[in-house]
Amino acid sequence: MWKSSRLLPLLLLALAAPAMARTLDYRVDPVHTQVLFSADHDGYSQPVGRMKVKAGWLQFDEDDWRTAKVVIDVDTGSADLGDREWDDAVTGKRFLDAREFPLAHFESTSVEKGDGNHGTLHGQLTLRDVTREVEIPFTFNRAGATIFAGMQTLAGFSAHATIDRTQFGMTAFPKAVGTQVSLRLEVEAILDQDAQKNYESQRKADHAAAQH
Repeated sequence: MWKSSRLLPLLLLALAAPAMARTLDYRVDPVHTQVLFSADHDGYSQPVGRMKVKAGWLQFDEDDWRTAKVVIDVDTGSADLGDREWDDAVTGKRFLDAREFPLAHFESTSVEKGDGNHGTLHGQLTLRDVTREVEIPFTFNRAGATIFAGMQTLAGFSAHATIDRTQFGMTAFPKAVGTQVSLRLEVEAILDQDAQKNYESQRKADHAAAQH
């Protein structure tokens, strides 16, 4: 009887453990993740450009957003506004200076859950070797398996944010080009428990290669 009374609680804990450990790791899918940016063009329009994500990973628990974590690198040299001269100007020294600073790096510090599927991501954005605190309101769209990715499990998010480009050293043409840059992010990530480890290994390898 004593053995049975001791065994039952242990068995219940063992069965409950998988349900409690719901924080999952995902790798950001560069193909289905988009970073769109827009700024005023001398009052005439709000042209939209796009940049590619190089790599990233995230942790997410649908039942406890406080445990969420996001790390992502954006290829600044990939800025595309549909015109070569315009692209060269945006990626040049006056703005992104992509040759000197090829990546924009974001790393979250905390997450606030709002109403429904809405939340706010707090973190640090490093751009042109300048790091600033940013807030990114976002929506958790869904998580689940899809036939379009070979029945892999995906998680999807949409986000919007605004940054002041002058805070990152991009002070050129303040009257002709808006200083407030709107960002829209559409993120898809693939379930991968090795996502963080693989990202960090690749980042170390890239850093070592850059030193030679």
